[in-house]
Amino acid sequence: MGFPPVPNEHALAVLLLTGLALYLFTRERIPLETSSMFVLVVLVIAFEVYPFTSATGTLDPVEFFHGFGHEALIAVCALMIAGHALVRTGALEPVARRLARFWRTSPQLALLATLILGAFLSAFMNNTPIVVLMLPMLIGAAMRNQSPTSGILLPMGFATLVGGMGTTIGTSTNLLVVAVAADMGMERFGMFDFLPPVLVAGGGALLYLWLVAPRLIPDRQPPMADMSTRVFDAQLVFREGNALIGQRLAEVFHKTNNELQIHRILRGDNLYISPLPDVTVQPGDKLLVSDTVDKLRDYQALLGTGLVAEDADLESGAEDLKLAEVAVMGGSRLHGQRLGEAHLRQRYGLQVLALHHAGGVLGFRSPGLAQRKLRASDVLLVQGQSDDISALKRGGELLVLDSTTDMPHTRRAPLALATMIAVIVLAATGYLPIHISALLGAFVMIITGCLSWRDATQALSAQVILIIVASLALGVALLRTGGADYLAQVFLFSTMGMSPVWVLSLLMLLMAVLTNIVSNNAAAVIGTPIAISIASELGLPLEPFVLAVLFGANLSFVTPMAYKTNLLVMNAGGYKFGDFMRVGIPLTVMMWWLLTMVLAFAYRL
Repeated sequence: MGFPPVPNEHALAVLLLTGLALYLFTRERIPLETSSMFVLVVLVIAFEVYPFTSATGTLDPVEFFHGFGHEALIAVCALMIAGHALVRTGALEPVARRLARFWRTSPQLALLATLILGAFLSAFMNNTPIVVLMLPMLIGAAMRNQSPTSGILLPMGFATLVGGMGTTIGTSTNLLVVAVAADMGMERFGMFDFLPPVLVAGGGALLYLWLVAPRLIPDRQPPMADMSTRVFDAQLVFREGNALIGQRLAEVFHKTNNELQIHRILRGDNLYISPLPDVTVQPGDKLLVSDTVDKLRDYQALLGTGLVAEDADLESGAEDLKLAEVAVMGGSRLHGQRLGEAHLRQRYGLQVLALHHAGGVLGFRSPGLAQRKLRASDVLLVQGQSDDISALKRGGELLVLDSTTDMPHTRRAPLALATMIAVIVLAATGYLPIHISALLGAFVMIITGCLSWRDATQALSAQVILIIVASLALGVALLRTGGADYLAQVFLFSTMGMSPVWVLSLLMLLMAVLTNIVSNNAAAVIGTPIAISIASELGLPLEPFVLAVLFGANLSFVTPMAYKTNLLVMNAGGYKFGDFMRVGIPLTVMMWWLLTMVLAFAYRL
């Protein structure tokens, strides 16, 4: 068998575009949405101007738009909406609270329980809301136990990726591979058809993440820990009904064990009073103080006062102000924006007290703070009402790292949870396809008030939608022009003389490498037709080779940009790029080997 001949000019052009697309997907400075739209536009215009005709007919450029109505994209979007409703209603709040109590009594067993729970939940819903739910709880537990977060957050994030491999709805990658393979004539996988190999490999992975991974990671302090020693200026406001009104200031000092350092007392608009012990506290008095975040919170609780930034306007009804640390999430619209242009006060009702940037912590009085560009690794110390801070937990731009703010919880939480369970059961039993049951579930969430239409649209990600559509369009072009067959022949030429097990193994490894460099959805959609061509050329069952692509595209452990939850964990835990490689490479190699062995045994290769 010689090296495969060069394909037709259309296939060659699509292969070159595929290589360019994979390169563009790795460029951080180019939004993924822009790269995806570029690929789609080039395909449509090129095949419109230079039509391609084969034995099966002419390739109509309109086919490249079919991804917008593809069943896999419908399922992904509907599941994103349904998952957002669980967060919006606080349906998973009881689970987080019980787990938080377990962390106080037995941290080591609690870590194992956290890994198992994260993996289990991720098998049935998008892992992003699960990570968002667990991060504040785990950071708070680690800080209470005075233990580093580095051995907790990264294993938890990886556990959710492992769990997502177990079912057809665990990740958008799974949905895409299953749908594309079905489009090509392969029998559709059931929801739990590939769960057994994942249980074998995943069991070993969870043990590794529990016992080994925490010992491989150097102690890392989360960005919010750097703020704990930073001193901030603030005002403690005495409002009507406070028990200390009418008391001498000496009683205020006594309540705080004489730790409270008061600079001045502001009475009215412009009357400043020295903080003498005999001064009587009056309604509306504002104590001008400076201290750390933790101390300010303690004083607020001990004295029953309101707490505002020194330069903030006192708004009526702002009795319930709280401090919180929030991280800028990957993919957020705030990424790249100047802090002064983000308008957090107007958009979220939040007063920014400090910014943790790569160079350290800057207080609100720092010169040029408003001109600082926000990055996905930045953490803001903010202040706002409890409702405003809780609302951030339902958004997708800022991740609340502080666990002192209650999770949103509504009376519709049981309904949201029951709806999600019904979606899973209907799909698992085969009564309804997942794209229909998920769409029905999303509709029920909206009409029952679990989610507003505004929240539903915010749950959707333009980045995810466009990368899926562009990847599906590339897949169609590769398949129809013969590009996929050519890549399969090149792969077989490169592995000539090897056993089917090695061919399967190297295909999975190739997907694992791609998914850590480019989008996992792109790797999966492009790899699926290649896998089917390889299996057909070898005269072997299609299923193990398709699963090799599915599993390989899910091994997103080696780089932080491989999956968006990796970025969330990196930002929240203060991890370095090397930490992912240190933990992720052994995990990837172990799962690659275990999954290869299980597939080879199950399909008798």
